[in-house]
Amino acid sequence: MTNFIPIFPLGIVMYPGEKLHLHIFEPRYKQLIKECQESNKPFGIPAVINNRLQEVGTLVQIVDIVQVYENGEMDIKTEGLKIFRILEVIKSIPDKLYSGAIVNYPDNDEDAGNRKLMQNVIRGVKELHRLLNISKDFKKPEEELHSYDVAHHAGLSLEEEYELLGLMKEIQRQEYIKRHLQKVLPMLMEMEQLKEKVKQNGHFQNLSALDLDI
Repeated sequence: MTNFIPIFPLGIVMYPGEKLHLHIFEPRYKQLIKECQESNKPFGIPAVINNRLQEVGTLVQIVDIVQVYENGEMDIKTEGLKIFRILEVIKSIPDKLYSGAIVNYPDNDEDAGNRKLMQNVIRGVKELHRLLNISKDFKKPEEELHSYDVAHHAGLSLEEEYELLGLMKEIQRQEYIKRHLQKVLPMLMEMEQLKEKVKQNGHFQNLSALDLDI
């Protein structure tokens, strides 16, 4: 299925199910949000990486307009719905300040995957947070967490988050995050050991004399 959607390009990756708060201040996007709110229609957030519009993004619905300021700026709450792929960008739309795109919606396996693999991913993310001294509440029981729920908290770069967005099977996303953690955790553990070693330098240490025949 293909259809036209208004687009709001941002330098972020948004995932289905993710909740995102936005401050809207540009005239074109104030118009976009106002019209989507009035017609109860979604819009698309395609990722912008290195100043280039990417072809994959997330369809988003407006959950709430929290505040409208005197100058028309807005604070809004949104939620990601599903992945889209851009077939054609429509830069100029009659009577509109914003752009749009013709998109389709690739089949996306969100519920499947390997539960044991996901448990390993969650343990890895927790270990990452421990090493970084970060506290994170996912606001879901662990048994309900999927790759999209932890992706932003696994230390992925923007480019890696976008690569994950393009994976249409849950088990592929789980494997992707697992491989990333297998790469970064050993480096962080080495840094942690180095930090502890540096802390010891300059302190009085209770060391036994070595009985050397010299």
